[in-house]
Amino acid sequence: MNAFLGIDIGTSGTKTLAIDPTGKILADSMKTYPCHVPKPLWSEQDPEDWWQATIASVREVVDKAGLKPEDVKAIGLSGQMHGSVFLNKKNEVVRRAILWNDQRTAAECDEIEQRAGGRKKLIKMVANPAMTGFTAPKILWLRNNEPKNFDKTAKVLLPKDEIRRRLTGEFATEVSDASGMLLLDVAKRKWSKKLLEALDLDIDLFATVYESEEVTGKLTAEVAETLGLTTDCVVVGGAGDCAAGAVGNGIVNKGVLSTSIGTSGVMFVHSDDVKIDPKGRVHTFCHAVRGKWHMMGVNLSAGGSLQWFRNELCKADVDVAEKTGQEIYDILTDEASQAPAGSDGLFFLPYLSGERTPHADPDARGCFVGLTLAHRRAHMLRAIMEGVTYSMRDSLEIIEDLGVPVKQIRASGGGSRSPFWRQIQADVFGRTVVTINTEEGPAYGVALLAAVGAGEYKNIQEACAATIRVEKETTTDRKAKKRYDKAFPIYQQLYQSLKRDFKAIAALER
Repeated sequence: MNAFLGIDIGTSGTKTLAIDPTGKILADSMKTYPCHVPKPLWSEQDPEDWWQATIASVREVVDKAGLKPEDVKAIGLSGQMHGSVFLNKKNEVVRRAILWNDQRTAAECDEIEQRAGGRKKLIKMVANPAMTGFTAPKILWLRNNEPKNFDKTAKVLLPKDEIRRRLTGEFATEVSDASGMLLLDVAKRKWSKKLLEALDLDIDLFATVYESEEVTGKLTAEVAETLGLTTDCVVVGGAGDCAAGAVGNGIVNKGVLSTSIGTSGVMFVHSDDVKIDPKGRVHTFCHAVRGKWHMMGVNLSAGGSLQWFRNELCKADVDVAEKTGQEIYDILTDEASQAPAGSDGLFFLPYLSGERTPHADPDARGCFVGLTLAHRRAHMLRAIMEGVTYSMRDSLEIIEDLGVPVKQIRASGGGSRSPFWRQIQADVFGRTVVTINTEEGPAYGVALLAAVGAGEYKNIQEACAATIRVEKETTTDRKAKKRYDKAFPIYQQLYQSLKRDFKAIAALER
């Protein structure tokens, strides 16, 4: 039996799954690890944790699926985007990886724009402005703040590509993930020599760039033995988690958009052509579909906002859920549903990790606005879910203003599993929201890319057409939509009213 593995190196853990040629999931496994926050708004992880989670999850999946070593023909890799793994000449990790949601690099973003000749010229070079989450500012931060570590650095890899190196011994990346480093000429799908020269960075620091379904290497003998596989197993380019999740949702043709609510929130739309926002509010990256692109808006604390509320303000409920075998998020969303649409005038700005789209502001802060004595915890919970959805509507409106058609919205991530949150999306967006037959996200998408790379399918469009179908539809409640349409402009104005205060607050923290 032929089988294909998808491995997703996420922020909270590594997920591995196996599929057969029909796309059926044979088994899956999730292994978690910690995230380190040495200072406010910093975020780091140890790549060794990713590797141990990869080994454990692959072994478990192979065992649970009853696979023989020779059954696994190919592996696809996905992972959190923008992270930075710094390696020395001996391929040893120099320091903990700096992650996508780390906000320490505001000064380096200014430096990049200055070296590039201004924001507009930078966007022309790499299709995007400098943002604190991207990889290039992290590299400059290392050079500016930890020069000894920078001098030791011989290679800079993205999280999934560090796992690729350990699997195959190859330094390789692919176009979708590389786009998020702010160093790729997105239109030409190769490293931007012009920007690298402006930043005084050697191109040899970076991996070879492939298309997402291309084979980048095979398992080494040592790793094959460790995982219980064979050296005939190939590893394909894969994709950054956003593009991989979109492939897993079948977002591989024009007119289809996905909304994903995980730790972060993502609005992702396929584009046959390069579409660049001259204001840099949404991202334009290479898609995991050969020769295609995508546009993407990102909220840094989507499901992460609800997770924060659960962890810090609902500890008693968590204890009850554990004792009774209930799912804590089901309890909280049931409570949120007791508040009316619009939360009786309570707003939540989901900027707990700063914000990316459309504000690109690392100093933005999360807050509740409009609290009164009449508000209960149910209002706060609903306001969080509404605030996250408002932030995603920001992206949807920009995408449509740029002339990219949106004919269907597919929901995925933790937010898609909640019927209540799907309804909020349908009402805030004013569109029918659909879900599909799989909710496995990035790991499933790269497993399909692995199947293409192994020759099971001609291309990723054929693979998605054969394996993915729409199953549920959530239609818009017109009454709720009217409330949200009135509230949304107020939500947008709140950031404008508070942005100077956010910067003053951030200055107190430094």
